[in-house]
Amino acid sequence: MESKIRIEVLFPEIANLYGDLANIEYLKKSYPELEVVETHLIGEPEFMKRVPSLIYMGTLTENGQRLATEKLSHYKEKLAEMIDGGVRFLVTGNALEVFGGKIEDTDGSVDMGLGIFPIHARRDMMHRFNSLYLGSFGGMNIVGYKSQFTHSWRDDETDDGDFESVFETYRGPGLNPEIKGEGIRKNNFIGTYVIGPLLVLNPPFAKWLLKEMGAGDVTLAFEREAMEAYEVRVKEYSDPDTGFYY
Repeated sequence: MESKIRIEVLFPEIANLYGDLANIEYLKKSYPELEVVETHLIGEPEFMKRVPSLIYMGTLTENGQRLATEKLSHYKEKLAEMIDGGVRFLVTGNALEVFGGKIEDTDGSVDMGLGIFPIHARRDMMHRFNSLYLGSFGGMNIVGYKSQFTHSWRDDETDDGDFESVFETYRGPGLNPEIKGEGIRKNNFIGTYVIGPLLVLNPPFAKWLLKEMGAGDVTLAFEREAMEAYEVRVKEYSDPDTGFYY
C-alpha cells in the first residue's frame, strides 16, 4: 500500500552543502508514514513516473548547480507544467538559481539556469555574504541563516513577473540586499536562500508544510525542545543589538 505522502529529493549526493537534507530527515521523524524517494544524477526523475507530494532540493556548489541544471534541462517542460499545476516544491539555498535564467560571474563567465523564473543571479566568488535572517510567512516568524556568493534580481525590475516573494523580511537581506521580499513563490513552489536547516529551525513552518501535504495536525519530533529553541532565536534576532552580518 502506497504512503499518502511522498517526497522526492533531488540529487542528495550533491545538494546537501549545508546539511540541507536534515529538513527531510526532520519531516520523516515527525511523520514516519512519509515516503522519501531520491533522484540521483543518473537515471530518470521519480516525478516523470508519478507526481510526489513535495519535490525538494538543497544547496549546491557552483559545479553542482551546473550538473543539476544539465540534468533537469531534459525535464524543463515537465517541471514548468508541475509548477503551473500547483505541485509543491521546496528549494533552499542557491538551488533556487537553477530555476532562474542565468548566473553572471564577476570574471565574465555565465552559467545558464532552466529559465523557468524571470530572475538572474550575480556571483562574486571573492566575497561570501553571511547573515542571520528574520522574516515572516503566513503570520509566523521565520529565522535562519544565509551564506552565499550570489544574490538574485528580477529580470525586469519594474515588473513583478509571474512570481511573488516567499517571506517578508524584518532583518537581513531579501532576494538581494536592495529589497525586503525574500525568495520565489509561485503557486506551491517555494524557493528561498534561507538555510539553517530551514525546517529544523522553524517548527511552525515545518508543521504548516506537513499539513499542506495532507498529514494533518502533526506533533513534530522533539517539538517542545524545537519550539523553545525557535522562540529563543526569534527573541535574539529581534533584538536590535544582535549583530546580523559576519
